[in-house]
Amino acid sequence: MISVVIVVPCFNEAQRLSLDDFHAFAQRWPYGRFLFVDDGSSDNTFEVLSALQERLPAQVEVLKLSRNVGKAEAVRKGMLQSFQSGAQYVGFWDADLATPLDAIPLFERVLRDRPAIEIVLGVRITLLGRDIQRSPMRHYLGRILATLVALILEREVYDSQCGAKLFRSRESVRAVFQNAFLSRWIFDVAVTV
Repeated sequence: MISVVIVVPCFNEAQRLSLDDFHAFAQRWPYGRFLFVDDGSSDNTFEVLSALQERLPAQVEVLKLSRNVGKAEAVRKGMLQSFQSGAQYVGFWDADLATPLDAIPLFERVLRDRPAIEIVLGVRITLLGRDIQRSPMRHYLGRILATLVALILEREVYDSQCGAKLFRSRESVRAVFQNAFLSRWIFDVAVTV
């Protein structure tokens, strides 16, 4: 039985996608599944994802969007399809694996051990011995956005834009994804409420 579905939005990721990492993790993750959403890529992303699905049909599914709709809508469509799977937990993960796949079971454990929690958010923090590559401009813009979000929502959210999130599949969570987001990119701030 699949208990976790992770949506991975992809746009022109054919050359950057770490298929070996996804393949290795999926082989040792028998109760989970990846739903890759090809967001109208103009390269051969769909073919690359389809080949991965052929190698791992029980752990990999591919949803192809006919045109590029932006990360927010690609994630939303993937989440809506994932909710239908009956999985206990549904989330999304950035294709670049800025958050390692080995964090998925850790996120799941938090939800399993703490029934009152509905969402686990990843946070990108530079630690000694880690090599995180981000331009200074992107880092500071992210910090400004996170600070504004924290002030507006009156919640302490250090990094609301980290692309690693796992939700308990409840009606209250499903409701967040029913309507299209207002932005093509800055969408997961809305799910931190």
